[in-house]
Amino acid sequence: MEYLIGIQGPDFVLVAADNVAASSIIQMKHDYDKMFKLSEKILLLCVGEAGDTVQFAEYIQKNVQLYKMRNGYELSPSAAANFTRKNLADYLRSRTPYHVNLLLAGYDDTDGPGLFYMDYLSSLAKAPFAAHGYGAFLTLSILDRYYRPGQCRETENGLCSCFLNKRFILNLPSFTVRLIDKEGIRDLEKITLVYLFFSAAPV
Repeated sequence: MEYLIGIQGPDFVLVAADNVAASSIIQMKHDYDKMFKLSEKILLLCVGEAGDTVQFAEYIQKNVQLYKMRNGYELSPSAAANFTRKNLADYLRSRTPYHVNLLLAGYDDTDGPGLFYMDYLSSLAKAPFAAHGYGAFLTLSILDRYYRPGQCRETENGLCSCFLNKRFILNLPSFTVRLIDKEGIRDLEKITLVYLFFSAAPV
Protein backbone atom coordinates (compact mmCIF):
# COMPACT_ATOMS: atom_id res chain seq x y z
CA MET A 1 0.00 0.00 0.00
CA GLU A 2 3.05 2.26 -0.02
CA TYR A 3 4.21 4.35 -2.92
CA LEU A 4 7.49 6.02 -3.88
CA ILE A 5 8.21 7.84 -7.12
CA GLY A 6 11.14 9.77 -8.51
CA ILE A 7 11.96 11.51 -11.77
CA GLN A 8 15.22 13.00 -13.00
CA GLY A 9 15.39 16.26 -14.89
CA PRO A 10 18.32 17.92 -16.66
CA ASP A 11 19.64 19.54 -13.47
CA PHE A 12 17.51 18.17 -10.64
CA VAL A 13 15.77 15.11 -9.20
CA LEU A 14 12.21 15.32 -7.91
CA VAL A 15 10.97 12.64 -5.51
CA ALA A 16 7.71 11.98 -3.70
CA ALA A 17 6.54 9.50 -1.07
CA ASP A 18 3.13 8.89 0.43
CA ASN A 19 2.62 9.76 4.10
CA VAL A 20 0.68 6.68 5.20
CA ALA A 21 2.06 4.27 7.80
CA ALA A 22 -0.08 1.14 7.76
CA SER A 23 -0.14 -2.25 9.41
CA SER A 24 -2.16 -4.85 7.53
CA ILE A 25 -5.47 -3.10 6.82
CA ILE A 26 -5.06 -0.49 9.57
CA GLN A 27 -3.79 3.03 8.88
CA MET A 28 -1.56 3.95 11.81
CA LYS A 29 -0.39 7.42 10.71
CA HIS A 30 -1.02 9.77 7.81
CA ASP A 31 1.94 12.13 8.29
CA TYR A 32 4.85 9.67 8.17
CA ASP A 33 8.04 10.80 6.39
CA LYS A 34 9.64 7.96 4.40
CA MET A 35 12.66 9.98 3.25
CA PHE A 36 16.03 9.88 5.00
CA LYS A 37 18.64 12.57 4.44
CA LEU A 38 22.03 10.92 3.83
CA SER A 39 23.91 14.14 3.11
CA GLU A 40 23.30 17.70 1.95
CA LYS A 41 22.42 16.51 -1.56
CA ILE A 42 21.38 12.86 -1.18
CA LEU A 43 18.01 11.45 -0.13
CA LEU A 44 17.09 7.81 0.54
CA LEU A 45 13.42 6.84 0.15
CA CYS A 46 12.54 3.58 1.84
CA VAL A 47 9.42 1.38 2.01
CA GLY A 48 8.84 -2.18 3.16
CA GLU A 49 8.52 -3.89 6.53
CA ALA A 50 8.01 -1.22 9.18
CA GLY A 51 10.96 -2.10 11.42
CA ASP A 52 13.28 -2.92 8.55
CA THR A 53 12.81 0.40 6.79
CA VAL A 54 13.81 2.56 9.75
CA GLN A 55 16.61 0.30 10.96
CA PHE A 56 18.25 -0.16 7.56
CA ALA A 57 17.81 3.45 6.41
CA GLU A 58 19.25 4.84 9.65
CA TYR A 59 22.16 2.39 9.45
CA ILE A 60 23.01 3.66 5.96
CA GLN A 61 22.44 7.26 7.04
CA LYS A 62 24.84 7.05 9.97
CA ASN A 63 27.55 5.27 7.95
CA VAL A 64 27.41 7.86 5.17
CA GLN A 65 27.78 10.58 7.79
CA LEU A 66 30.66 8.67 9.38
CA TYR A 67 32.39 8.50 6.00
CA LYS A 68 32.22 12.29 5.72
CA MET A 69 33.63 12.75 9.23
CA ARG A 70 36.54 10.40 8.53
CA ASN A 71 37.42 11.64 5.04
CA GLY A 72 36.32 15.27 5.02
CA TYR A 73 34.06 14.99 1.98
CA GLU A 74 30.70 13.43 1.15
CA LEU A 75 29.98 10.38 -0.94
CA SER A 76 28.59 10.98 -4.41
CA PRO A 77 25.06 9.68 -5.14
CA SER A 78 26.54 6.83 -7.19
CA ALA A 79 28.93 5.84 -4.40
CA ALA A 80 26.16 6.03 -1.79
CA ALA A 81 23.92 3.86 -3.98
CA ASN A 82 26.62 1.22 -4.40
CA PHE A 83 27.39 1.28 -0.66
CA THR A 84 23.68 0.83 0.11
CA ARG A 85 23.35 -1.96 -2.43
CA LYS A 86 26.37 -3.85 -1.01
CA ASN A 87 24.97 -3.72 2.51
CA LEU A 88 21.55 -4.85 1.31
CA ALA A 89 23.18 -7.75 -0.57
CA ASP A 90 25.25 -8.78 2.46
CA TYR A 91 22.19 -8.84 4.72
CA LEU A 92 20.23 -10.75 2.06
CA ARG A 93 22.76 -13.57 2.41
CA SER A 94 22.56 -13.57 6.21
CA ARG A 95 19.96 -14.83 8.65
CA THR A 96 18.57 -11.34 9.10
CA PRO A 97 17.71 -9.94 5.65
CA TYR A 98 16.02 -6.57 5.30
CA HIS A 99 12.81 -6.50 3.29
CA VAL A 100 13.04 -2.95 1.92
CA ASN A 101 12.60 -1.26 -1.46
CA LEU A 102 14.59 1.90 -2.04
CA LEU A 103 15.02 4.94 -4.24
CA LEU A 104 18.19 6.96 -3.82
CA ALA A 105 18.24 10.44 -5.33
CA GLY A 106 21.00 13.00 -5.28
CA TYR A 107 23.01 15.66 -7.04
CA ASP A 108 26.74 15.55 -7.70
CA ASP A 109 28.66 18.68 -8.71
CA THR A 110 30.61 16.66 -11.30
CA ASP A 111 28.09 14.13 -12.61
CA GLY A 112 24.88 16.10 -12.08
CA PRO A 113 21.61 14.56 -10.86
CA GLY A 114 21.16 10.83 -10.29
CA LEU A 115 18.24 8.56 -9.44
CA PHE A 116 18.90 4.95 -8.39
CA TYR A 117 16.39 2.11 -8.08
CA MET A 118 16.95 -0.72 -5.58
CA ASP A 119 14.69 -3.56 -4.50
CA TYR A 120 14.74 -6.03 -1.62
CA LEU A 121 16.81 -8.49 -3.71
CA SER A 122 19.57 -5.84 -3.83
CA SER A 123 19.36 -5.11 -7.54
CA LEU A 124 20.58 -1.65 -8.49
CA ALA A 125 19.85 0.42 -11.58
CA LYS A 126 20.30 4.08 -12.47
CA ALA A 127 17.05 5.26 -14.04
CA PRO A 128 15.51 8.46 -15.41
CA PHE A 129 12.35 7.65 -13.44
CA ALA A 130 11.38 4.97 -10.95
CA ALA A 131 8.57 3.93 -8.62
CA HIS A 132 7.92 1.40 -5.88
CA GLY A 133 4.71 0.02 -4.44
CA TYR A 134 1.30 -0.78 -5.89
CA GLY A 135 1.16 2.65 -7.50
CA ALA A 136 4.12 1.68 -9.69
CA PHE A 137 1.84 -0.66 -11.66
CA LEU A 138 -0.14 2.38 -12.77
CA THR A 139 2.49 5.08 -13.08
CA LEU A 140 5.46 3.42 -14.77
CA SER A 141 3.60 3.04 -18.05
CA ILE A 142 2.53 6.71 -17.93
CA LEU A 143 6.08 7.85 -17.22
CA ASP A 144 7.44 5.55 -19.91
CA ARG A 145 5.24 7.24 -22.48
CA TYR A 146 5.35 10.88 -21.37
CA TYR A 147 8.79 11.28 -19.78
CA ARG A 148 11.10 13.61 -21.68
CA PRO A 149 14.74 14.01 -20.56
CA GLY A 150 14.73 17.79 -20.97
CA GLN A 151 11.58 18.53 -18.99
CA CYS A 152 11.55 21.66 -16.88
CA ARG A 153 10.48 21.78 -13.25
CA GLU A 154 7.08 23.25 -13.98
CA THR A 155 6.23 20.15 -15.99
CA GLU A 156 7.20 17.87 -13.11
CA ASN A 157 4.90 19.35 -10.50
CA GLY A 158 2.18 16.78 -11.10
CA LEU A 159 4.43 13.74 -11.11
CA CYS A 160 3.24 12.04 -7.95
CA SER A 161 -0.42 11.99 -8.89
CA CYS A 162 -0.29 10.13 -12.21
CA PHE A 163 -3.96 9.16 -11.97
CA LEU A 164 -3.59 7.46 -8.56
CA ASN A 165 -6.57 9.28 -7.15
CA LYS A 166 -8.82 8.26 -10.04
CA ARG A 167 -7.62 4.69 -10.68
CA PHE A 168 -6.10 3.33 -7.47
CA ILE A 169 -8.46 1.56 -5.08
CA LEU A 170 -6.31 2.33 -2.03
CA ASN A 171 -6.48 5.80 -0.52
CA LEU A 172 -3.15 7.63 -0.45
CA PRO A 173 -4.32 11.12 0.51
CA SER A 174 -1.06 13.08 0.67
CA PHE A 175 2.56 13.02 -0.44
CA THR A 176 5.81 14.58 0.74
CA VAL A 177 7.64 16.07 -2.24
CA ARG A 178 11.29 17.13 -2.31
CA LEU A 179 13.59 18.57 -4.95
CA ILE A 180 17.34 17.93 -5.08
CA ASP A 181 19.60 20.14 -7.18
CA LYS A 182 22.94 21.95 -6.94
CA GLU A 183 21.60 24.04 -4.04
CA GLY A 184 20.74 20.96 -1.97
CA ILE A 185 17.50 19.38 -0.78
CA ARG A 186 14.36 21.49 -0.67
CA ASP A 187 10.86 20.73 0.52
CA LEU A 188 8.10 21.49 -1.91
CA GLU A 189 4.52 22.07 -0.94
CA LYS A 190 2.88 18.91 0.35
CA ILE A 191 0.50 17.60 -2.30
CA THR A 192 -3.01 16.50 -1.48
CA LEU A 193 -4.38 14.51 -4.37
CA VAL A 194 -7.60 15.84 -5.82
CA TYR A 195 -7.40 15.82 -9.60
CA LEU A 196 -3.77 16.59 -10.26
CA PHE A 197 -2.32 14.75 -13.20
CA PHE A 198 0.89 14.44 -15.14
CA SER A 199 0.78 17.47 -17.37
CA ALA A 200 1.30 15.65 -20.67
CA ALA A 201 -1.26 12.93 -19.98
CA PRO A 202 -4.94 13.13 -20.89
CA VAL A 203 -7.47 13.26 -18.05
